[in-house]
Amino acid sequence: MASSPRSDPIAFRVALALGLLGLSQCAAAATDCANAEIVLDARSMEAATRTNDAVLRDVVITQCDVRIQGTEARVSGGLNFENGQLVMSGDVRISAEGGHITSDKAVVSFRNRLISQATITGSPAQFEQKRDDGNVSRGRAGTIDYQPASGTVSLSDDAWLTTDGKNQISAKTLVYNIRTQSFQGRQKVNAVEPSGTGRIHIVIPARDPGNKEAEKKP
Repeated sequence: MASSPRSDPIAFRVALALGLLGLSQCAAAATDCANAEIVLDARSMEAATRTNDAVLRDVVITQCDVRIQGTEARVSGGLNFENGQLVMSGDVRISAEGGHITSDKAVVSFRNRLISQATITGSPAQFEQKRDDGNVSRGRAGTIDYQPASGTVSLSDDAWLTTDGKNQISAKTLVYNIRTQSFQGRQKVNAVEPSGTGRIHIVIPARDPGNKEAEKKP
């Protein structure tokens, strides 16, 4: 990809900030944060001004409380992120609303300069959130889809989840809400899959015999 002599990380951040200057009120109305600006930090960048695409390396992207980082990010659909995409690869880490997702690759979509969706794939992709009750919810799947608007994390392709470190739930698709810290299982992944295929499987471990005496105490 050809690079522009004027396209460097500092100039890119300045141009991006100027492009977002007049949108703070509109963006704030669509999100829960007061300032929905997009901030990028990268070790290096190659930009093609003719196609308005770019490649960033060792990049961190933040908007509101969403933080996305990876070894490389390929930007398509415009550097103003009006309705574009970022293809992240290499040690991808996403943090949002107290939850954390790690994977090999993620496709981050923008709509009206807001992060609208992140589709994370891995072998497997993994999710974790410390709950209000002190337990830790953990999940893994071939694909994890994060929706910032609803605060949901959908796990599909060998989806597995535990909310207390003991009981284990697996299904075709598991949907976890990181705001309400609740989940639901679904039998089918999409509308073309026959209804009723797949089942929700829950494993509850046997009680530890060593705790019997403790259970008898008042």
